[in-house]
Amino acid sequence: MRANRAARRPATCSEQARPTHLNTFGQLLRVTTFGESHGPAIGCVVDGCPPGIAIAPEDFAHDLARRATGKTRHTSARHEADAVEILSGVYEGRTTGTPVALLIRNTDQRSKDYANIAAQFRPGHADYTYWQKYGIRDPRGGGRSSARETTMRVAAAVIAKKWLADRYGVRVQGWMSQIGEVVPNGFDAAAIETNPFFWPHAAQVDELEAYMDALRKSGDSVGARVTVVADGVPPGWGEPVYGKLDGELAAAMMSINAVKGVEIGDGFAAVAQKGTQHRDEIARDGFLSNHAGGILGGISSGQQVLVSVAFKPTSSLRLPGQTVDVEGNEVEVVTTGRHDPCVGIRATPICEAMLALVLMDQALRHRAQCGDVGEMSPRIPAATGKKR
Repeated sequence: MRANRAARRPATCSEQARPTHLNTFGQLLRVTTFGESHGPAIGCVVDGCPPGIAIAPEDFAHDLARRATGKTRHTSARHEADAVEILSGVYEGRTTGTPVALLIRNTDQRSKDYANIAAQFRPGHADYTYWQKYGIRDPRGGGRSSARETTMRVAAAVIAKKWLADRYGVRVQGWMSQIGEVVPNGFDAAAIETNPFFWPHAAQVDELEAYMDALRKSGDSVGARVTVVADGVPPGWGEPVYGKLDGELAAAMMSINAVKGVEIGDGFAAVAQKGTQHRDEIARDGFLSNHAGGILGGISSGQQVLVSVAFKPTSSLRLPGQTVDVEGNEVEVVTTGRHDPCVGIRATPICEAMLALVLMDQALRHRAQCGDVGEMSPRIPAATGKKR
C-alpha cells in the first residue's frame, strides 16, 4: 500500500528537476554512458556538442590505448580491441550539432571467472550496495560498476580535448604522482608517456616495475594518486555558488571507480599552511603562486587548474577474505580472473577525460551567459614562480 501511495504522490520541484537515473553527466555538454563489463557493447551519447568539430574513428585510438588493459603485465590481461563506431552526429568527418553516439563492442569477456562468486558479496566492491538498491545485479566483472564503463568517458573526452585545444588552446595532461608509498624523485613531463605508469621520473621506472612484480606475486594490491592539470584555461569559467568549477571537478572525479579522495590545488595540505603562504599574492606580471589550483570562488583564475585524485587498492584479490552470500551465510571469497594490482595505473587518461569534459561543459555555460562580457582588464598572467 505504501508503494501505491508513493506512486500517486505528485513529484516535488526538486524531484522534477533532478533525473532519477543518473547515467548522464554535464549540463550543456551532456554525456550519457551505457553498457556493462560483460555485455555485448558499451557506448555513450554526447549531446550538446558544437557543430563543425573534425572527428574520425581513428582519433579515439590514442587515448583509448592509454587507458586499455592487456598492454603491460602490471594491468589486467583482458585485451579489448576498443574500436569506436560513430553511429550518429558526424557527417563527412565533422560533428553536426546533433547527438554524437559512440559504440565499442566487448570482445574479450571471460564471464566464467565469476561463476563461483555470483552469489557472494565481494568485500570492497559494489556487489552488496547494488543488491540493496536494485534487488538484482550483474555479477560478471561488476557489471555497470566495472571500470570498463570509463572507456566511454575517455572516448567522449577525445571530442572535448580537441574542442578545448582548437578554440581556447587548453591542454590537459595527467600523471601518476604516487603509488603506494612511492613518490616521484623528480618531474620530467617528457617521461610521462614513455612508461606504463605515466610516471614523471624515468629513473624510477625500474623500481616501480620491481615493486609491482613483488605486489602481484604476493597477491595483494595498492592504491595510487593521480594528478591532472589543465593549462591555458581562461579566467571566468565556473559558477559562484552551486556550479563551482572546483565543486563540479570534485564530483566528476569522485564518479570514477575506486576514487576515495579529491584535492584542488594544495588540497588538505592547506590545513597546515598560514594565510600568508596560501593566499596566492598578485603582481602586475602575474600571480606569485598557485596554491588554490587555478580556481577562486568557484571560478577559474586563468592559472593552471590542478586536481589530485586518490584511488583505493584493488579489492579483487586471490587472497581469501571473509564475506557473506545472498542467503546471509558467512563464506570465504577468493576472486579469480584478470584484475589490476593497482587500478591507478590506468587511471591517468580517465582523470584527464573528466577534467576535459567538465571544462568543456563550463566553457559552453560561460559562453551562453557571459559571452558578451568579453575580456576584462587587467588580465593577470599565471604564476610567475617569483615570490616577493
